[in-house]
Amino acid sequence: MLTESPAMQALIEALQKLPGIGKRSAHRLALHLLGAPEDEANALSESIRVARARVTTCCVCCNLTEANPCSVCSDPRRDHAIVCVIERPAGAIAIEKSGAYRGMYHVLHGALSPLDGVGPSQLRIDSLMKRLEVGEIKEVIVATNATTEGEATALYLSGKIAPLGIAVTRIAQGVPMGGGLEFSDDITLTHALQGRMHFRMKDEG
Repeated sequence: MLTESPAMQALIEALQKLPGIGKRSAHRLALHLLGAPEDEANALSESIRVARARVTTCCVCCNLTEANPCSVCSDPRRDHAIVCVIERPAGAIAIEKSGAYRGMYHVLHGALSPLDGVGPSQLRIDSLMKRLEVGEIKEVIVATNATTEGEATALYLSGKIAPLGIAVTRIAQGVPMGGGLEFSDDITLTHALQGRMHFRMKDEG
């Protein structure tokens, strides 16, 4: 049977590595791809190859882009004194769709998760700090996701940035605990950005 085919199993396992795709979904997708016209399957394969070859990370904000620097970083109409720090490119896409933000971005490509072996050196934190040391940036909006890892990352960043004399704010109401920016609607994101609060470190002692 086809389900016993090593090639089929390899395809299913590859599809399962995609976010939000479980075994059943991967199985359905595999069957669709194998049953689709050959030119359709080849077109998908080619589009992935081309995207992988052309899309890179912006030399400034680390977001995904074909142009370097990206269109946001090179736009003189944006507010270059504000940087919104997000975990992944999907967060920037979600915020841009809301139309509520006209500043810069910085993509970390993840969040702190010691149990998974993800520490500060695995994220784009060093490049963020280099941007802040230039002196042009006056406020950093920490918009990491409302998860345990996102909150830990936000706390870590606030401790690194505050000594530089730069205002550190956190997105406020609207984004549910445990949720990612890409799953929030435009109005929710607008309220979260407008209602951002200054970060307060817990008193020591």
